[in-house]
Amino acid sequence: MDRLDAIFSPESVAVIGASTRRGKVGHDIFANILRGGFKGTLYPVNPNAKSILSVRAYKTIIDIPDDVDLAIIILPPMLAVDAVKRAIKKGVKGIVIVSAGFREVSKEGLAIEEEIVSVCKKAKVRVVGPNCLGVINPLPSVRLNSSFSARMPKAGNISFISQSGALCTAVLDFAADRDFGFSKFISIGNKADVDELDLLRYMHKDLDTEVIMIYLEELRRGPEFIEAVKEITTGDRPTPVLVIKSGRTSAGAKAAASHTGALAGTEAVYDAIFQQAGIIRVDSIDELFDFATAFAYKNESEAGKFSRKIPNGNRVAIVTNAGGPGIVATDMTVTSGLKLAQFQEETVETLASHLPMTANLYNPVDVIGDASQDRYENALAAVIKDEGVDGALVILTPQSMTNALGTAESIVKIARRTHKPILCCFMGIIDVSSGVKYLQEQGVPVFRFPENVAKAFGALYRYSKWLNRQHLATFTFDHDKESADKIIKKHLSAGKTYLGELEGIELLKCYGFNVLPTYLAKTDDEAVDIAEKISFPVAMKIVSEQILHKSDAGGVVLGLENRDEVKKAFNEIVEKAAKYNPKAVVDGVLLQKMAPAGEEVILGMNRYPIFGPLLMFGVGGVFVEVFQDVVFRLAPIGRNEARRMIRGIKGYKLLKGFRGRPEADINILEKLVVSLSDMTINHKEIMEMDINPLLVHGKGATVADCRIILKAGNDSSKQVSSGCVN
Repeated sequence: MDRLDAIFSPESVAVIGASTRRGKVGHDIFANILRGGFKGTLYPVNPNAKSILSVRAYKTIIDIPDDVDLAIIILPPMLAVDAVKRAIKKGVKGIVIVSAGFREVSKEGLAIEEEIVSVCKKAKVRVVGPNCLGVINPLPSVRLNSSFSARMPKAGNISFISQSGALCTAVLDFAADRDFGFSKFISIGNKADVDELDLLRYMHKDLDTEVIMIYLEELRRGPEFIEAVKEITTGDRPTPVLVIKSGRTSAGAKAAASHTGALAGTEAVYDAIFQQAGIIRVDSIDELFDFATAFAYKNESEAGKFSRKIPNGNRVAIVTNAGGPGIVATDMTVTSGLKLAQFQEETVETLASHLPMTANLYNPVDVIGDASQDRYENALAAVIKDEGVDGALVILTPQSMTNALGTAESIVKIARRTHKPILCCFMGIIDVSSGVKYLQEQGVPVFRFPENVAKAFGALYRYSKWLNRQHLATFTFDHDKESADKIIKKHLSAGKTYLGELEGIELLKCYGFNVLPTYLAKTDDEAVDIAEKISFPVAMKIVSEQILHKSDAGGVVLGLENRDEVKKAFNEIVEKAAKYNPKAVVDGVLLQKMAPAGEEVILGMNRYPIFGPLLMFGVGGVFVEVFQDVVFRLAPIGRNEARRMIRGIKGYKLLKGFRGRPEADINILEKLVVSLSDMTINHKEIMEMDINPLLVHGKGATVADCRIILKAGNDSSKQVSSGCVN
């Protein structure tokens, strides 16, 4: 038995702090449990009342003569501590603390919160809250509304987790308007004990939950969260997880010495977590419900078993009785990652036999405004049988001759015969209400607008890609970790936290990066001698800890072919550096053998407390912050995740030989991304890093520039081993 069962499905509940005064939280929560039809036994606890709503009250929980599974506490922090200790003495199995005034208010409140959690952990009692709305289980066998929301939602197969209690009441009202049902509904507040991951694990095992929705403000776990949720969204019983996270518009990127640090804000961290865990991120509450409706859509087999309707691909057919909405849906399919299916000849012939001459037989199929239910049924039956169609969108606008209910019945009949998802858009409210109600009752997703239905199908397709992703064999590396440790310790012991290119390439060599012959010149004559030694053509770069972005200072010159050019370039670079930053200390000019031509990409890393190293990959060179065509992942990652990173940028086409350009070595790029991940896991002193550009050739890749920022004794994040395969 799971310890959270006592919170979601208790047989007895004590409300500690129940009040006789209407409008008080203690009164309303007790009233909501009582009037919600709770199937167990309910006890009010109030030392100053004989009864609450005609139910006998007890002075303390100890005075209750029977066993108590769940204690709901609505008391100020200082009183809550004693209440928790009494509840544990009584033998409760779960506690929900609704009242506020804890960590969100003061250090004193945090101390009280931590004391409560410590006491409960020793007793192996789980705690929800404090500062939360409460818990709701509307299933007929439980009917528990232990919250201060008067509305008991309809029972369904979707569970909802929220950090915000205030948002919960709005969500419940919204759900009622859409006839939306829940299996479990919980507000977790301060997350002193029970957090999102605990609940995700619980709801994944819950056979009454098919989809999980989360409103998230912050996470306090990083790599552990990713690995656990990946099992939930992928394992033997994959459960879709939909997240709306507050704060998307806040960039959150700090002032940093690297391009990675400048581009990587906290939202990049969360996007990486969601990508790696298989979580679908949504942009609004409305979209959250739309997607949940689509994911809850199931197909019943002849044996009476149910399976989720997920498309095998992104090829959709659109059937509509109006051209305008069909065009809107067509546009949205493209932006949602979908494409219009190309019908087979047999499909077009079938459509022609059933539809009037004025109808459009090609995708989107326009059955014309006067379409009856038979016309919809014949058109939908034809396209859904097409092997080149992965699912269908059905759009209906109410005309004077439209039979919304009859059309809905025809759609349901066809939907039951196919494993392919059929999503509907019945535009309007009053005239289509009977059809909408029937579709909802039969579990067929129906939306009000074409863009909503297209986005929902797009979400189904993204999840299908996640479930069906390939798993390549992992790379096996023999990194020189010992030498890398020595390089890092040497620089830190000398008080150096910034590694420029000359020092950085020695570190990168330990992890298999190919680097160029590189030397430092202090004078123009020395530069000429070095250039002849490494052979022309050469590149020259300014070396100064105060000038991190060399190109901005005019400190990079490429393709120098002879002694005179080198001598002249040396002096110009030094002069420009002095003008760019008069206080800069110039250590010299770096000379480097010119690398073969290649596509410029950037690899980078920025380390975050709790979450650990955030890796970045994207289009590199001087325009990295202009185009910002980059993707992020949290280390550690393996070959498969590196592969998805590389394919996740818009510039991937350039690497595949766009318009006659030679194809880049994707395999070596995957290896280097994984090597970067290993390096950041193995060496916690590395705080920021840019390898920019990394030149990717037809075979192999070469580091053209790098910078690394170190910090002594960094232990800000718990790391895990790099045995990652995804």
